[in-house]
Parts: sequence; structure tokens; C-alpha cells
Amino acid sequence: MPATPRVRGTRTQPGRTRAGAGRTAVTAWLTAAALTVLTGCGAADMTKQTSPFANAEGARTVTLSVQSWVGAQSNVAVAKYLLEHRLGYRVDTVQVDEVPAWDALSQGRVDAILEDWGHPEQEQRYVEDKKTIARGGGLGVTGHIGWFVPTYFARQHPDVTNWKNLDRYARQLRTAESGGKGQLMDGSPSYVTNDKALVKNLKLNYQVVFAGSEAAQITQMRQFAKEHKPFLTYWYTPQWLSKKVPMTEVKLPPYKTGCDTDPKKVACAYPHTPLQKYLNANFARDGGKAAAFLRNFRWTTEDQNEVSLLIADQKLTPEQAAKKWVDSHPSKWRKWLP
Repeated sequence: MPATPRVRGTRTQPGRTRAGAGRTAVTAWLTAAALTVLTGCGAADMTKQTSPFANAEGARTVTLSVQSWVGAQSNVAVAKYLLEHRLGYRVDTVQVDEVPAWDALSQGRVDAILEDWGHPEQEQRYVEDKKTIARGGGLGVTGHIGWFVPTYFARQHPDVTNWKNLDRYARQLRTAESGGKGQLMDGSPSYVTNDKALVKNLKLNYQVVFAGSEAAQITQMRQFAKEHKPFLTYWYTPQWLSKKVPMTEVKLPPYKTGCDTDPKKVACAYPHTPLQKYLNANFARDGGKAAAFLRNFRWTTEDQNEVSLLIADQKLTPEQAAKKWVDSHPSKWRKWLP
């Protein structure tokens, strides 16, 4: 998730962060079991079960890393559909947590990552030093992590949108899990997140409570909203749920380059991060039209959210959602074809 969050999953940080998800290789799309995490961001690492066709010499097969949050899965759904139906490739997908996905990409177990929220350590190791991974260009979407409250609560209490006033509302935001303090709800521990350090360093009377996954977090948020209850949550944009449950960001101390370098001393907001694509270096060089297509793949936040809503809210399969978007936006995707 966002100059660049640390490690989402540690997504280190967008990373712990927003990151993460379990991985299972499939030959066509995600299995029914894997589909249960379409709106979640966490799952067991199954990198070793990746497609045997990944990086295979001469094979017209592409293997894409797919993260568990639905926005990332929307990217893969549309890319997969067009690679198969317009360029004649077979596409396999593998679910891999954010940081392990870099290892898998470097080793050729997967050919591409289509949505990375910023992992500077991995970029330095694999792109700059080992040169086993190549940059694939921007996705066209800018990601941002932050603290949010439901807009209905912000309208009732406008001052809650400044972190300095949060302790005034700690009592209202307590839950059974927060131990007498206000609750700051996070998603998966595998995501990029600085929240524990932020609560400590800003001396706030709050407890970080992990829902466990994006899906579980969304379920809690929707239930709170249904009951019109207040809540404070780690959240990110773009995210399809914001169209269903309007959210207002709480202003944290301004982000400045380097303010999040030491994860234990972080006391600033999360950055805004242009999301990036990465390709296995051999695939980038020898992947032909598939590699060229993935470099050209670039869409907007609105495009991604449109597909995400079809998958997560209207319950279309990823392929159905991709087909619907492709049928409606030919002028956009035709520019991506080599």
C-alpha cells in the first residue's frame, strides 16, 4: 500500500501492511476455497505450489501473483481475461503474501506482480542488486493507508478527524477486545502497518485490534455502520467499500520523507504511493506479447473499483466481472494490446 510504506506485511509495514494473503496455485483462477478470501488480505503462503508452467521456456503460459485484497484481484482478473481471450495465453494464478511474492517473482515461480504498495528492501535486493526482477511501470492507481472513521460519526463530531482529539472519544470507541482503551481496528497482521508504533509514539489511549483479514474487517465495519455505531479503523484507498460505507480520514502528523524509516519510532501519517507492477527479469526480456501487455496495463482507481464492486458486492466471479468491464471499456484496454 503506499513514498513508500515499509513492508506491508510486516502490507512491512501498506505492508505489515495492508498486505498479505495466502497462496494456492490454480490452473484457471482461484478455487472455490480461495475465493473466500477475495475480500480478505491474509492467508497461508503456498509459494512452493506455484504453477509448473511459470517461466517455462517456449510455453504460452503466464503465471500471475494475486494478493488477497479484492482490488489486487481485480487487476489480475482483467489482465487474465485479456491475455486469454485476446492474446491466446493460458494464465495461472498463485496467491502469495506480499513479501514472499517478491521471492517467488525473483525465482521465476510467478511472472508478474500487478499491484505492489512499496517494498524498498526488496526493490534494492532484486531490482537493483540481483537484477532478477524488472520494473513493469505504474498501475495507474495511487494507494493510501490511513486511519478512518465513518462519515456519519465525523459529521456528528468534526474534531475527531484530528488525531490530537482522539482520546476524547476513546471511551465511545471501546470494545470488548480493546481492554478498556479505544479500539483501533486493523485488518490482517500481514499488512503494511505502523499502527502499534503510532499509538505508542503519539501517546494515545487506544489498543490496536486485528480483525484477521480484509474480509473480517469489512464484516465488522458493515455491522457497525448498520447499527450506526462509531469506530476507528486502519483503512486504505482505493477500496470498493467506501462507496457503501462513506469514510472520513483522521489527520495524523504530516508524512515527510524518512519519517517512517525506523518502524519503532514512526509518528507520522502514511504516504500516498503510486502502485507499481514488477516482472520476472527473464519474463520481461523473453515474455513477448504477454510481457508487453502487462507493461501497458494501466487503469484508474475508478476502473479498479468498478470491477471490485462486481466481485465483492455483486458476487460475480472474477472472470464474469472482468468480462463485464472489458465489454464496457474497449477503448481503454485496446491501448494495452501489443
